[in-house]
Amino acid sequence: MSDARSMHAAGFRGARRPPPRQAGRPPLRRHGSWAVWVRVVIGLVVIALQGSARCEDWPQWLGPRRDGSTTNTVSTRWPSAGPVVAWTRPVGGGFSGPVVSGGRVLLHQRQGDQEVVECWDAERGGEPLWKQAWPTTYRDDFGFDDGPRATPSIADGRVHTLGADGTLTCLAFGTGAKVWSVAMAKEYGADKGFFGFACSPLVVAGQVMLNVGGPDGAGVVSLDAATGKLRWKATSHEAGYAAPVTMGMGADLRVAFFTREGLVMVKSDSGRVDGEFPWRARQSASVNAATPLVLGNRIFLTSSYGVGAVLLEWTGEGLKKRWSGDSSLSSHYASVVHRDGFIFGFHGRQETGSVLRCIDLEQGKVRWTAEPMGSGSVLLAKDMLMILSERGELVMAPASPEEFRVVARAQVLGTGVRAYPALAGGRLYARDTRNMVCLELGVGKP
Repeated sequence: MSDARSMHAAGFRGARRPPPRQAGRPPLRRHGSWAVWVRVVIGLVVIALQGSARCEDWPQWLGPRRDGSTTNTVSTRWPSAGPVVAWTRPVGGGFSGPVVSGGRVLLHQRQGDQEVVECWDAERGGEPLWKQAWPTTYRDDFGFDDGPRATPSIADGRVHTLGADGTLTCLAFGTGAKVWSVAMAKEYGADKGFFGFACSPLVVAGQVMLNVGGPDGAGVVSLDAATGKLRWKATSHEAGYAAPVTMGMGADLRVAFFTREGLVMVKSDSGRVDGEFPWRARQSASVNAATPLVLGNRIFLTSSYGVGAVLLEWTGEGLKKRWSGDSSLSSHYASVVHRDGFIFGFHGRQETGSVLRCIDLEQGKVRWTAEPMGSGSVLLAKDMLMILSERGELVMAPASPEEFRVVARAQVLGTGVRAYPALAGGRLYARDTRNMVCLELGVGKP
């Protein structure tokens, strides 16, 4: 803005006292100076707005609004071989996704007998900035990956991570120095469940909140984000695998936890439970994994194991069901996205072959079911669906209820892709079981 003001001031001075005319140059046309400077100022504003759109970070699970969306637009005009790979880095085990803030990208992973957080310079070819590690003894009971499942949260100069063994760790974002850590199993008697601790931390209003599944009122907990001290705890629900999200603002801020039992609405400042809605499969070997989608005063839930989807309305006094059904969208683990009254997400069990689907938010009616591509994750880049399959294929399609129409696709990773990617500044950061890639997608109209 200072450059714009100085240019504007120079323009006014030039209008009052024109500079000396140089030989061979035509005289200045004073009557056009206003139009010129208006165009200059408009151009600067457009550039500033474009820059702000490009700078939207991805600092936590499911992005800036925790709903899988970004206002960034990305180009789908890729080279024939696919998007340009800006840089790659070898990574350890786990299903934790990358996060991006201020030109830095972080990843929580497992290397040998340690959980590791690495920080790279996203703008300078993935140059290493810092690395922090601590020991872990976690072993998966079913022989799956032994690495972390939860995605870190970056807020207020700190990074909060939750390990598969239940250790919540706070690091300094600038240096990686450890600030504090709390062992959830030891402190709150929490159990690792079927597949380890997996709740991606929610950091809001100076608190870090988790569904940890502890007994005796420690089903969900809130800790001071700066110190790790307990703020409040509530319910005795077993942990789900979904991350908490917020609803409302200020004094009306509530947190929606999708536990193993169902949805719980908790007042963020006190831990008071304001509403509950049971939503759980009858079979014991089942989990709730997809993150709730909050849309104003409505909440969309989806789960597998014969449960399906439900649209709830928060009335201020409780939760009211609008519709439900297992035939609309039954997500095994992937979260969904929303655009203009339509939900897009994966339907069906992962091991038997799920499909991408679009449903009407108001009634749950299926609008289309896409070609089989296996399970994966789906994000929304303004008006474009970005699907990353477990097989490592990246697919782009308009977020339209009319049809599923692929406009770009490329093989960008190997198999076994479970971690959600991050999209920031026209770059996609994604990982498989061995590598993380930074893809140049560009910023602009598809």
